[in-house]
Amino acid sequence: MKDCRAPFKGLMNLKLDSFNSLKTPCYVLDEKQLKKNGEILKGVQDRTGCKILLAQKAFSNYDMYPVLEPYLAGSEASGLFEARLGKEEMPNKEVHVFCGAYREDEMDELLKYADHIVFNSPYQIKKFGKKAKQAGKSIGLRINPECSTQDGHEIYDPCAPGSRLGTTREQWNQMMDEETISLLDGLHFHTLCEQNSDALQTTLEAVEKKFGDVLPKMKWLNMGGGHHITREDYDIDCLEKCIKKAIDMWQVEVYLEPGEACALNAGYLFTRVLDVLKNGNTSLAILDMSAACHTPDVIEMPYKPPLYNAAEENEKAYTIRLGGPTCLAGDVIGDYSFDQELERNQLLIFGDMAIYSTCKNNTFNGMPLPSILCLKEDGSIETLKEFDYSNFKCRLGSK
Repeated sequence: MKDCRAPFKGLMNLKLDSFNSLKTPCYVLDEKQLKKNGEILKGVQDRTGCKILLAQKAFSNYDMYPVLEPYLAGSEASGLFEARLGKEEMPNKEVHVFCGAYREDEMDELLKYADHIVFNSPYQIKKFGKKAKQAGKSIGLRINPECSTQDGHEIYDPCAPGSRLGTTREQWNQMMDEETISLLDGLHFHTLCEQNSDALQTTLEAVEKKFGDVLPKMKWLNMGGGHHITREDYDIDCLEKCIKKAIDMWQVEVYLEPGEACALNAGYLFTRVLDVLKNGNTSLAILDMSAACHTPDVIEMPYKPPLYNAAEENEKAYTIRLGGPTCLAGDVIGDYSFDQELERNQLLIFGDMAIYSTCKNNTFNGMPLPSILCLKEDGSIETLKEFDYSNFKCRLGSK
């Protein structure tokens, strides 16, 4: 389980009784924490000259973009819809896009929104590069430095053997001719996931070894995402040394595109206990939120999210397994311990729920989507979005 204090700092000076009237489940986005994250990211940019983008795949709640926009250079997209969202909601900022493979029937529209287009393979550059260049776009290629720094999250390792993401040096040597290289303005790598800057330092050494001869010909280098810059134990000094090294060594403009760092610890998921029961020696509680539907990374990654006033199993007097109401047997958030037994209708608060939650949730089993609220700096709550039956039905048919 993640640090038990950091995800809830935005709640520390508030009376939790004031949340009892909330209809659950609901996501609550923390305006003050978003600003704090933005200030940290802006500091890195000011001290190094790099540019930092919001990776919308992790956080795409555009009602909150005005909070982050003053601190960022723009947005990063994974395809057409995210690129359009970035252009519409941060119209005066840069829009960068990377996709494993672009669709021909979407390229013309994509070119209306994107400023930088990063391709995944030499073939994709050969197919779309000239058209994008003629449209005035900056062209990049994602490279694979073949340097894995992941520990325990293989699903998020783009440098794993057989990865489909990024061009290896062997592929470059086989497929990149002079005409294709001439279209390039920059290189892009994205190899990290929730990691500190020592992993970037290791990766940068691999990039230098594999592509150091190419980079002096480039205008920019995008170091991707996965940098946990706003985490309390993150080594910002090491990050800035890496950025400055790349700028000095290759005379390139440096981009970073973190998603989690922009919204880390800036959101909560409020939920209530629907029922408590026992199966043998296991105490259980069924909540009105679902891991499978509302926090799918809990199952996919997997991880156990921080829970306010709870501890790891067996650390406190009562250990209880928390799960959702769906038919999926594995719809389990995890085992937590509490000072007292849980009661039906009791309010629980999960932390660090601004990232990979609202943008990945779903309506499996017909589960309603949680409302999205904003915790304002003055402690007041504003409703940003509510969902109902129509949001479930409209995805599945024409009526």
